Amino acid sequence: MSPAIGVDFGTSNTAAAVLRDGAARIVPLEAGQETLPTAVFLDYAARRTVFGSAAVQAMIDGQDGRFMRALKSVLGTPLAREKRQFLNRRLTLLDVVTEFLGEIRARAEAATGAEIRRVVAGRPVRFHSADPVRNAQAAADLRECYVQAGFEEIRFVNEPEAAARAAGPGRGIGLIVDIGGGTSDFTLFEGRDGAVEILASHGIRLGGTDFDKALSLGKVMPLLGLGGELCNEIGPGRHDVPRALYHDLASWEKIAFLYGPATLRSAKAMARLAVEPRRLERLVRVIENEIGHDVAFAVEAAKIAANGAAEARIDLALVEPGLRPVLTGMELASALHPSARAIRAAIDETLAMAGIGGGAVGRVIFVGGSSLLTVVEAEVRAALPGAVAERSDVFTAVVRGLALCTADAG
Repeated sequence: MSPAIGVDFGTSNTAAAVLRDGAARIVPLEAGQETLPTAVFLDYAARRTVFGSAAVQAMIDGQDGRFMRALKSVLGTPLAREKRQFLNRRLTLLDVVTEFLGEIRARAEAATGAEIRRVVAGRPVRFHSADPVRNAQAAADLRECYVQAGFEEIRFVNEPEAAARAAGPGRGIGLIVDIGGGTSDFTLFEGRDGAVEILASHGIRLGGTDFDKALSLGKVMPLLGLGGELCNEIGPGRHDVPRALYHDLASWEKIAFLYGPATLRSAKAMARLAVEPRRLERLVRVIENEIGHDVAFAVEAAKIAANGAAEARIDLALVEPGLRPVLTGMELASALHPSARAIRAAIDETLAMAGIGGGAVGRVIFVGGSSLLTVVEAEVRAALPGAVAERSDVFTAVVRGLALCTADAG
């Protein structure tokens, strides 16, 4: 029987692991790295698809093509199955996800020297917390992509439950707080007879890309015209600059689809009518030069730099030389406070599902890159005042747990 692999296909990063001698071993999907950026670049000049860090670099280098990130966020939405023209290829985003998962399988086979057709795949507790129909469709979409990528035996495990498996039984009740790129997931568990028993799992559609969007709308999009006014095309009077374009430009998964003649014409028309044309001219440059992802990366970098610091700069020099607005640590905390409160509310719901109070939780295990944000950690600690915090494998705890779960699949 072919070996099984654990795959944590994340919104921002992806990892793979196998079980060897009873221990989880990370499969290097990129040289010297434990995770691979969940990024794809359709290289028009070479007519090939590039993945991971190479995809990010191709975008930074300004190569001719289309960059995509946060593909997991489109699962279950109509956008996932819309066919779009990419140079000489007509693809849906599910086709792109399939290519990415196929690349993961090929790299894992190269690294292990074995044919891999069996996978224990991570999934959020809820892809779409407010829409059960979309939630079910997202699960079906992801299964379809794994099948099309060449996996023949597929088992899904909730990501925080896999992380609980990796954390081990320990003493007393533990809580996994997994704040990823697109979702936040929680699992209460307890060690019994040397094994992990799941008490409750819960999840909401809120993660690091939402944090980036909030910061972008608050700090960057106003510099591109959001909140401004346009003169009426005919007659006196003014009206607000439409907001929809800015919301898409602040959303990782939608940026790639803004580039084109129609959006550029719209931006130029607004710039001509703008009360403050300089701001809208910046928007035109972003669309015309296709640097929306560069802006998003600048926001993400400033978010990380401002976390726990007095301030950081959002480097928008590609938009306009010298444009480097300040993001203070207080502004970061203020912008993310509503999200942090939503995470705390979800923890309270998880506790209620298990019928226990926060004081009964003895350990809290932080998982996912966005769990490193101090405003998030503060809310979690307030909800669980007596819990000891653990951060052993923030980026790989889920995939290590998935690898352990392959023993059950065999």
